[in-house]
Amino acid sequence: MKKDIHPDYHTIKVVMTDGSEFFTRSTYGAEGDTLNLDIDPRTHPAWTGGDRQLVDRGGRVSRFKNKYAGFLGS
Repeated sequence: MKKDIHPDYHTIKVVMTDGSEFFTRSTYGAEGDTLNLDIDPRTHPAWTGGDRQLVDRGGRVSRFKNKYAGFLGS
């Protein structure tokens, strides 16, 4: 393996939006730095599924559904 081409991999503290913390290894910052999350994967709809509602902007979803209405028995 080539020397001096890989980033420094060290331990950092991650602080979730609810205040809970955990330690992990990362290339972020320096050894012992703290990463404060603005978006928490435990509560954000992107990870939890949210209301599972599709937003149809400009009719794209409608056009897609119409185009493939007969495909795979839909």
